[in-house]
Order: sequence, then C-alpha cells, then structure tokens
Amino acid sequence: MIPELNDLKVIDLHTHLYPASFGTPSAGDKDGLMLWGIDELLTFHYIAAEFFRITPRDEIAPADFFALSKSDQADRIWQALFVDRTPNSAACRGAVHALTALGLDPCAANLTGIRSWFSDQDPDAHTDRVMEMAGVEKITMTNDPFDDNERERWLNGARPDSRFDPVLRIDPLVCSWPAAAEKLTEWGYECRVDFGGGTFDAVKRFLSDWIDRMNPVYVACSLPPTFSYDGPDDLSDAATNLRGAILPLLKDRGLAMGLMIGARRQTNPELGLAGDSLGVAEPHALARLARDFPNSRFLVTMLARENQHELISVARKFGNILPFGCWWFLNTPQLIREITDMRLELLGTSFVPQHSDARVLEQLIYKWSDARRIVGEALSDSYLKMSEAGREVRPDEIERDCRLLFRDNYLSFIQT
Repeated sequence: MIPELNDLKVIDLHTHLYPASFGTPSAGDKDGLMLWGIDELLTFHYIAAEFFRITPRDEIAPADFFALSKSDQADRIWQALFVDRTPNSAACRGAVHALTALGLDPCAANLTGIRSWFSDQDPDAHTDRVMEMAGVEKITMTNDPFDDNERERWLNGARPDSRFDPVLRIDPLVCSWPAAAEKLTEWGYECRVDFGGGTFDAVKRFLSDWIDRMNPVYVACSLPPTFSYDGPDDLSDAATNLRGAILPLLKDRGLAMGLMIGARRQTNPELGLAGDSLGVAEPHALARLARDFPNSRFLVTMLARENQHELISVARKFGNILPFGCWWFLNTPQLIREITDMRLELLGTSFVPQHSDARVLEQLIYKWSDARRIVGEALSDSYLKMSEAGREVRPDEIERDCRLLFRDNYLSFIQT
C-alpha cells in the first residue's frame, strides 16, 4: 500500500447513495432512498443474483422471493450464501469485509445480533462513521427527475447536506425520447416527438429548471451498447436531442456530461435490477461526439471489458474526455488492476481510476479499501519500472499523483 494513497480523502464521483433527508426504510419510510444496514447490504442485487443461481425455482421463484419482507429476503440469502456456502464472490466477500470492519461477526449463525446493532444506529451519525472508515470526503449521488419517488421528494423540498453532491440523470431524454416527450408535456414542457414546434427550447427549460433545483456537479446518462452517434447528419432521436438541446444547454451552464455506456437492461426481467447485463459498445460514437463538440466535456466509463482499450485510445486523442472508474461488472479486483495498468501505461495519470457505484452505504467500506490497495499496487509497479528506467520518484510526486487520480483530475475537469 502506498501510504500517501491510504491517507488520502477521496471524492467518490458516482454512487447511488442518498442522505437520510431523502428518507430511509429503517425509519419507516418504505420508499426511502437512503439504503443502509444488513438487510439492504445482503439483498443488494449482485448478491441476490447469486442467490437465484443456487436456489431451485421450485423452492422459491423470484416473484415470490421479492414479495417477502427485506428481512426475510436477507435471512434466506445469509443462510444460503454465508452459512451453507463460503462467500467467495467479490460481492459476498465485500459484505464480510464491511461487517468485520464494523466489529460484527461475519460467521454468525443468524442475523439477530447484527440486525440489532444496526437498529441502534442513527443514520446521519452512521453515515459519518462509514465515510470516515472509507476515507471518503464527498459522495456524489445519482438523481433522477424521471423517477416519480425521487421527483416528488425534490419537489417537496428534500435536499442533500454538504456531504453529498447531486448529479442530474437524464437517461429518457437520450434513450427513450417519445416516452420522455410525453412526460415533459405532462409536466408543462410542451414537446413534440419529431422535435418540431420549439421542442428543443422545452427540453432546455426542463433541464434548466432541474439544474437550478438540484445544483448538480454534472449531468449523467446511462446508455445501451447499441448507442450510436454519426455526426451532424445523424437524425436519430438520441443524436438530435444531444446536438440540438442537451449539449448546447450544458455548455451554456458550464456542466460536464457523464456518459456510462454498455448497460443492457432486463436481460432477465424477473430478477429486477439483478436481471441487467452488458454488451460491447462502439467507441467511435464517443469520438464523434468529442470531435463535434470540442467545447463540451465528457466523463466516460464503459461497461464491457472489451471496450477498455479502445476507450483509452479515443481518450488519448481528445482532451475533453476523462475516463473514470471500473463500472459495475468491472468492479472486481482482477479487472480493476488490469484496467488501471492499461490506463497508466497509455494515459499516465490523466484519468480517474475508480468510483464505488455503491447503492448501500456500507459498500463504501470495502469498495474503497479494495480500490486503494489495487490502484496502489499498480502505481507501485509503475514507479518500479520508472526506477529501472533511470528515474526515481520523490515522495511529493507520489502524493501529487494520488491527488490527481482520486481528486484533482475530476475536480479540475468538472470545474473547467
């Protein structure tokens, strides 16, 4: 471990975490957005997917499982994956790591004692504790005005505290325009599916209203592997809306665009979030966007392992692209190391190696522990190669590199 990295307070630039002001199920708000505690940790969709792999349908079908209370779901998962089997997977091992770090028994025969400990915690104070343990200074949320639950909370005055930065998520404007146009019209922003009649102005007004309401640090969109952009003559809904409304508005408001590319939704719908998968995307679309909009800034991560080398190649050509993180299915130690090595070799320190993508608060503990260790090992090997080439690295240079990778690259990019 590089000490300079171990002690650094990081900025987690993409999560699905919320503060208690957005409600928490543990306090009786069943649709609350702040997820924390043992039941949420164990029913996280990565772990739920493993449960369904080993549980026969005639024992319990997914629909029947999801109809259970969270506590009953967690009890079944604990028995199946942590008692009856060894929790070898990265997701299960992460839960073990979090419990151990909090002083709880990862070998408990049942969840009674662990659940009791969590029930005694205050959500706000527990957030402070977890952030301190994980070495996280700032949590960056994902905030979706197209989600009815979240939308109503914002409209009713819910706001994050200083520990949390908002991000405005706009997937429907790019990925499902006809449905998005209907929603905007319903909300008073008159839109036409064919983009006529001042629709671009309506989209810009909608975005401006939510930017003013949320004060986001950037605007984000998750895209399928089939996303394409073929330049100024591309008449697809996604290209037309990006070109005519979204990117011009973000440029005027000084906001970067976050693009997360490669998610293939609902490969197995009966598993809910656990049913999403991935596909190999076409980075050429990203290159065309960066070329056609040189004054726009793009934070980019891609989901397929097969896309990582080409993403790096495209980023080498365009300074308005900042690759970040090892997203979703890439967030395992082996792949984080492989991708970090590749980026260091081809981009130097001009990227952001990791974000947590956490949905449950305690996931910050193990995700950032893993990230510091793995990125530290990659940096150490890079410094060793530099030494063998004839140049020793100074302690102040190591500290500078760590700050660039986990703070300053991101901050300077979104604040440009």
